[in-house]
Amino acid sequence: MKRTQFLPICMIIFGFVSGNLFSQNPTVIKIDPDRTIATVDPNIYGAFVEPIRTVVYGNIYDPGSSFADENGFRKDVIQLLRELKIPVVRWPGGNYVSGYNWEDGIGPKDQRPARLDLAWHQVETNQMGTDEYVKLCKLIGSENFICINAGTGTLDQARHWVEYCNIEKGTWYSDLRRKYGNETPFKVKYWALGNEIDGPWQMGQKSAEDYVKFALEAAKLMQWVDKDIKLIASGASNYKPDNNWIDWNDHVLTKMAGSIDYLSVHRYATEALGNDRSFSGMMCLGLDLDQKIETVKALILKAMMKTGSKRPVYISFDEWSAGFGNSITASLMVAQHLNSFIRHADIVKMANITMLSSLVGYSPEGADKNALFKAFYLYSNNCHGKALDVYASCEKYSNDVFKDIPYLDVTAVLNDATGTIVLNVVNRHETNPITADIVLQTGEFTGSAIANEVNGKIVVPGNPRASEPVNSTSADIKFKGNTVKYTFPAHSLTQLMLPLK
Repeated sequence: MKRTQFLPICMIIFGFVSGNLFSQNPTVIKIDPDRTIATVDPNIYGAFVEPIRTVVYGNIYDPGSSFADENGFRKDVIQLLRELKIPVVRWPGGNYVSGYNWEDGIGPKDQRPARLDLAWHQVETNQMGTDEYVKLCKLIGSENFICINAGTGTLDQARHWVEYCNIEKGTWYSDLRRKYGNETPFKVKYWALGNEIDGPWQMGQKSAEDYVKFALEAAKLMQWVDKDIKLIASGASNYKPDNNWIDWNDHVLTKMAGSIDYLSVHRYATEALGNDRSFSGMMCLGLDLDQKIETVKALILKAMMKTGSKRPVYISFDEWSAGFGNSITASLMVAQHLNSFIRHADIVKMANITMLSSLVGYSPEGADKNALFKAFYLYSNNCHGKALDVYASCEKYSNDVFKDIPYLDVTAVLNDATGTIVLNVVNRHETNPITADIVLQTGEFTGSAIANEVNGKIVVPGNPRASEPVNSTSADIKFKGNTVKYTFPAHSLTQLMLPLK
């Protein structure tokens, strides 16, 4: 071979080799405790409950169960829910609330009417009404968060409900509450001004203009009853491109800034995938959540600037789901959602998983800790403090929905009270473990840490409702210096508890 031929071939080979070498950059996670986003609001670990099928009647409230307490609530379920430290529970809906008259659910139970629920095509017995809901929240240690009927409901029903719950005595509805056994007012703090009113599936669907007219009047009257309540406006939930969800939110925020404290965001992220329920598809959905949150955040900032309002408006992401099934996929869906809320701690100040009852498993032997429970527990118990702006560099993949999806989904929270950095890492890769250098850029690690891991077998493709055991483990790790080399197993959630000196 001539030298003139050999040289170009060598250059081509070197180009391929060096290209591969340089493309495989080391995976690194950089943490700087001084780069804070905002304090994580504990209310992002909230839940939502709506009386659909067995969600309430059977799974939570079942006077005929051997597990029932004197109030009809299942003790086995209550005990597990208390472990999750859920700070707030949204009720009663959901689509159901747009046909609900709250007065059907108070008073002697044998005198409460059974109503046809058009939202879910079932009969509602009204055995768990306002008083029982407040009792449930007390049992699990949660604040109350009531959604009014802005579909078929009236302004009087809205203001009377606040009166029943929050006025001590001396009025018709406050004295009615006392008559029914609750002399102390409930002091319900959070009130949603309707549910998904933009959706054609909603009873009493309204245009943005008509909704704002009703919601502003309801907000005014409700706050005249109790000036201390916090109000959540109904954000868009109909995400089809031709349904103008951004325009709905823009109109509601522009007209209601100064009168509300939150805008509700509902997103069932699997809608972004169409019929795809592959593991890699489900693992990209954290990006969909980031996208929706950042869009609404921009609309909030626009409305605040345009109106000059000084009353802050935050996001209440008060319906989200980990999907179906009891497997590691569901665990990692929980983690992706909570990671997104932590990443946006400056604007997301409330979130409520659908449903409260989905956080535990059920069998004839009683309630158990399912796949959702195990992931949710790590966040709700450990991730309190300041969200940190973490830098993560790793390999990426793409699909039909998103490009450049990082295989590692990373957040960190600095708990000042314990002096610990809590690092949450989802390895989205279906088969490969990923080794990363975790670098502390300011301060010093102590040289020891706790590694909590949730992992399990991926369900059979095409059957996302399948159940596979999910394991939760904890181990001590030792290292030197301010860099931790750690291997994150495939399809896992790892939470590293890293104490600082």
